[in-house]
Amino acid sequence: MLDGGFRAVGSSSFTEFLATQAPDLLPNASGGSVSGLDVTHGTTIVAATFDGGVVMGGDRRATMGNVIAQRDIQKVFPTDEFSCVGIAGTAGIAVEMTRLFQVELEHYEKIEGITLSTDGKANRLATLIRGNLAMAMQGLAVVPLFAAYDLDAQCGRIFAFDVTGNKNEERTFHSVGSGSTFARGSLKKLYRANMSESDAVTAVIQALYDAADDDTATGGPDLTRRIFPLISVITRDGYRAWDESRTAAVADAVIGGRMQSPDGPSAPLT
Repeated sequence: MLDGGFRAVGSSSFTEFLATQAPDLLPNASGGSVSGLDVTHGTTIVAATFDGGVVMGGDRRATMGNVIAQRDIQKVFPTDEFSCVGIAGTAGIAVEMTRLFQVELEHYEKIEGITLSTDGKANRLATLIRGNLAMAMQGLAVVPLFAAYDLDAQCGRIFAFDVTGNKNEERTFHSVGSGSTFARGSLKKLYRANMSESDAVTAVIQALYDAADDDTATGGPDLTRRIFPLISVITRDGYRAWDESRTAAVADAVIGGRMQSPDGPSAPLT
């Protein structure tokens, strides 16, 4: 039988419920000093809006110091039907935080009977990031990138955060992670208003290619192992992951185009 804590009237936040009932299960529950440990980190995440939605892509490399810890890590996760999160930073904590955020959104929908608004989702994620501040100060930082399709505004939206949980909405494109500077520099040249979905996907893959070209922690398309970036698209029809074969075709075209022109393919890819 469930005790009174499970039947008590309270907040619709699953995180607040967990903090009172089982605080040891929260991502920031670890105690003691953790500085100096070899931990796995993941980068780079890129997102861009287009005419009808938003696209997010992430490279597949995870590093541990100067060692490649994993070549095919997943860094982009759906969080509900109309949103997704890309993780950068300490991989273990980031994945755990993402899973908690997924439960948080599902819990809210079941308790309230409605889906949380896009701004509400971004605020809930900011709260989770803020709760990890103590770990971030010890070097275990998590800096996710959040993207969603806003059914009310009927457009794709992107939110960036810092380690304190401060959020900023990015109107066109953004990138986080160690390769973010190079990725944003690439998108400044490639991005334009009213892009189609395929144009946006191509631009995101090109940005990740540029990031990998200059940042050792970012993995580029691995043609030998056939490992390519993970691409997700969110429109009014909901979240969907791009088929790997389609992503591979775009990546192959981008790499082939770079051999002829520094800005990649000259024609939109379908």
